Amino acid sequence: MITSSPCPRPLTPRRAARWSARQLIAPLALWLAGFAASAGAAEALPASVTQALARAKVPAGSVAMAVVPLPPGPLKPDGKRPAAPALRLDWRSGEPMNPASVMKLVTTYAGLDLLGTGYFWKTRVFAQGDVQDGVLHGDLLIQGGGDPKLVRERIEDLLRAIADKGVRKIDGDILLDNSVFSLPPHDAAAFDDDPLRPYNAGPDGLLLNFKALMFKFVPDAANGKVRVESEPPIAGVAIPAEVPIALGTCGDWRARLAANFRDPERVTFAGSYSPSCGQQTWGVAYADPASYAPRVIDAMWLAAGGELSGQVKWQNGVSPGQPLVTGYSLPLISIVEDINRFSNNVMAQQLFLTMSAAGGQPGNFDSSRSALMRWWRERIGTRAAVPLVVNGSGLSRSERISAAALTALLQHAAASAHAQAFEQSLPLAGSADAPARGLAARNPASPAIGRARLKTGTLRDVAAVAGYVQGRSGQRYAIAALINHPNADAARPALDKLVEWVVDDLPRTAKR
Repeated sequence: MITSSPCPRPLTPRRAARWSARQLIAPLALWLAGFAASAGAAEALPASVTQALARAKVPAGSVAMAVVPLPPGPLKPDGKRPAAPALRLDWRSGEPMNPASVMKLVTTYAGLDLLGTGYFWKTRVFAQGDVQDGVLHGDLLIQGGGDPKLVRERIEDLLRAIADKGVRKIDGDILLDNSVFSLPPHDAAAFDDDPLRPYNAGPDGLLLNFKALMFKFVPDAANGKVRVESEPPIAGVAIPAEVPIALGTCGDWRARLAANFRDPERVTFAGSYSPSCGQQTWGVAYADPASYAPRVIDAMWLAAGGELSGQVKWQNGVSPGQPLVTGYSLPLISIVEDINRFSNNVMAQQLFLTMSAAGGQPGNFDSSRSALMRWWRERIGTRAAVPLVVNGSGLSRSERISAAALTALLQHAAASAHAQAFEQSLPLAGSADAPARGLAARNPASPAIGRARLKTGTLRDVAAVAGYVQGRSGQRYAIAALINHPNADAARPALDKLVEWVVDDLPRTAKR
């Protein structure tokens, strides 16, 4: 979940007073106005959805929903098409709404359609000098290609491939080039004033390990200590090897550790850790993102047995030199699955930027927005308004899309050559995938479990869901539901009720 302060701008006393009054009055006003405006038409929403919204004190005027039947599926064993009532729902479906992470559906499907499921990103390595007897007499250049998932294991593979080419010692520097993207400085605190949250990491032409550090806490009761394991290796950062054992139950283990991650050269844990917590992992964005890649490459090159006489540093725009190694990313089909199943913001932004970088010029947000708008008009057409996309991840207060636009996209995807890859990338309702667990936790007996593939979205004041649902009749549907209201999080059960209503699409006389 992505959360932030409800009042992000600095306030003067007068503005604070006005803001506080609005916080008290506005929800009530919206509630009354919404239901007054829709009293005569509220029956257009399923009763179970309306009741759930009422319990959450969310007016129908803060909701947009659409359900559209998809073309009939394959024949049944008896040779007949599934007979279905083909439910339809159109509730404020043309209203632009903030979709939160549901916007990733636009980015991932457009990426598949523009680039193809087998698209690869390339990380190229060049030797700027001669290699003799295992020594590169010159600099080594690592040129990023925008790979969204260049994680530790694949960095190790890349460095091993360099060694296999005969380079064991570099008598010069390791130069890093991330100029495949042309980006403004990234402020990790801008969204919610929490720069150490991994979801706030900024995109990068040479994105290593999501610019994050992972800490694992391993109790060793026999020796009276708790080991601290961290990855990836990072040069020049002191990290404790252990923390004291705490007595008692686990509780809030993160708070008890009293961690300080804000010093780029030193991580500290002033507290303790209870063995009753078992093994736990804590992912944190590195405090100085600009120095992350140089520090990690430095440490990993030395850990691999390499030697370096110079430094690891950024150096964009230099002459590449002699090609040495090319590292390939995972295929786009795998990247899309990670983006949608784990709602990875920075991976979505990497893909979004690639929509313009793939043309040979440095990728940037403006060019990618233009590319997406052109694609939408050509492929989705005029059935729904072009969405307002800022960075392609949904991590934005400004992005907007309508429920009608989402179902139009889902319909187009379902009829495309990428239909299976796209649908399979969405979490299966009730599965172990993090975005899909919520429905099962709220209602373990939900009829939607195993019958829907859905992308969810959550921000402060936003709850959303969109994807595909299989009705009991055999009919398949594209659905989209967006809630923009201060009580949106409390209204999540209303989205569950919509999905369940779609699943339960058989006429009453046909139900057992």
